[in-house]
Amino acid sequence: MGLKAHIVPVTAFQQNCVILHDPASRLGAVIDPGGDVARILAAIAELDVTIESILLTHGHLDHAGGAAGLQRALHAARPGAAVPILGPDARDAFLLEGIARQTAAFGLDGMENVTPDRFLTEGERVGVAGQSFAVLHCPGHTPGHVVFVNHAARFGIFGDVLFQGSIGRTDFPYGSHEQLLAAIASKILPLGDDFAFLCGHGPGSTIGAERQHNPFLRGLA
Repeated sequence: MGLKAHIVPVTAFQQNCVILHDPASRLGAVIDPGGDVARILAAIAELDVTIESILLTHGHLDHAGGAAGLQRALHAARPGAAVPILGPDARDAFLLEGIARQTAAFGLDGMENVTPDRFLTEGERVGVAGQSFAVLHCPGHTPGHVVFVNHAARFGIFGDVLFQGSIGRTDFPYGSHEQLLAAIASKILPLGDDFAFLCGHGPGSTIGAERQHNPFLRGLA
């Protein structure tokens, strides 16, 4: 694929903010900047990457709380340059609108509400440094959760849908264990056992390894 993934763990939740970039063109995107914007900016500067977009998998504060601040900082550094915030699905709008309130409830700071430049829907494609990623809607952890998959490269960014050895939490009022397992069965597992992915927390994996070892996937086709 030619793209490299640089992970910046952010916030007290140790969320995997991903700087996905092409070392040749030095173009890239930031996926799920949950907070610690100064740390993300330092990593972008060290990589010497020009960020073209900010992508959000879902609306939880640890994934989206730094998006507005990062966008402002990138616009200030390159006046006139468009760095749109894309995603998640519009069904997560209520979460994006409540980030500041949740941040205060957790006793945290540095996270704020965000309004994407455009919500995403399944079937769309987003570009990262000239590479095309399909958008898949995978609800259950949140109603509007999306994942980004590059079929040709056999690689995806899964947010909090599937982890190494686990799956996303569904014990929220808006969560659904059944929806999450259905999304994994119908949209994630068919990608193939050799398909590698990064997730929102912890190490990445492959679908084959999770099919074999992840207890939450037992019984799924």
